[in-house]
Amino acid sequence: MTSYVFVISLLLSLLSAVFSDDASFQKLPVPGKRSGPESFAFDSTGKAFYTGVSGGKILKYTPDKGFVDFAQITKTSTSSWCKGVFGTALAKKCGRPAGIAFNTKTGDLYVADAPLGLHVIPPAGGLATKIVDSVDGKPFKFLDGLDVDPTTGVVYFTSFSSKFSPSEVFIAVGVKDASGKLFKYDPATKSVTVLVEGLSGAAGCAVSSDGSFVLVSEFIKSNIKRYWIKGPKAGSIDDIFSSSISNPDNIRRIGSTGNFWVASVINKVVVPTDPSAVKIDSNGKVIQTIFLKNEFGNTLLSEANEVDGKLYIGTLTGPFAGVMKL
Repeated sequence: MTSYVFVISLLLSLLSAVFSDDASFQKLPVPGKRSGPESFAFDSTGKAFYTGVSGGKILKYTPDKGFVDFAQITKTSTSSWCKGVFGTALAKKCGRPAGIAFNTKTGDLYVADAPLGLHVIPPAGGLATKIVDSVDGKPFKFLDGLDVDPTTGVVYFTSFSSKFSPSEVFIAVGVKDASGKLFKYDPATKSVTVLVEGLSGAAGCAVSSDGSFVLVSEFIKSNIKRYWIKGPKAGSIDDIFSSSISNPDNIRRIGSTGNFWVASVINKVVVPTDPSAVKIDSNGKVIQTIFLKNEFGNTLLSEANEVDGKLYIGTLTGPFAGVMKL
């Protein structure tokens, strides 16, 4: 059933390539029979972005060279059997990078690999180093979102579920699983801490530009929570920061504006529909919605990330990354 849904989603994404003729929208096809540029990280120049795709590779994109290989999660990620895998197939062998973000001070790229745990990649790229694949003796089942605090370098990441694996995502959604978690990894102490439990599909997270709080999305519950990192509310949670966004996935801060982009769909039994990018302010108020069905068809939109007046858009299984001029 899961493979069937992924195939439908991919076909709909491919059809959108025919019907989209928006001059302000550019499609960047993923090379090498890979798919699903799920999340984006930009280097300090802002001219190159990095994204994880199926089969365990991290690709680097620059306007002059296009996509090139930058790193891989496992030694087998470059093998022939990982090259053409789709979705989460062979993810435990090849890896499946989900959330990614840079520590802009060190140049290290942190990756939440869905089945294989938290990893870090040095500035030169190459083979990722596994940091941790369990906490308190409990292995991670399904990591998803990740962000790095721009003020401290502390890494925040989520698990979509503690019961179901990436290949069982539709089961998790169907039973309204609420075993997701928000974690903190401190590179200085090399320790991992569980901050929030009982999350319903913890898909994405984003730290505010001043490092005062981290937002975490609940895809299944259509909710976004706020965990306070510092200040008088430190350690407390706003359970309903925003509940007006349907099935929120990744969240990305927009520079130092105080605003965030949230990837959203309307989740249906067979396939997610009506993908959109939703901009919210620091109080959770929706201030802009961009509907993206014309560009992406009915597919699982995973991220919208704004840099220099352009919105970079990713999907879970699609064959291309999208770039839209704002």
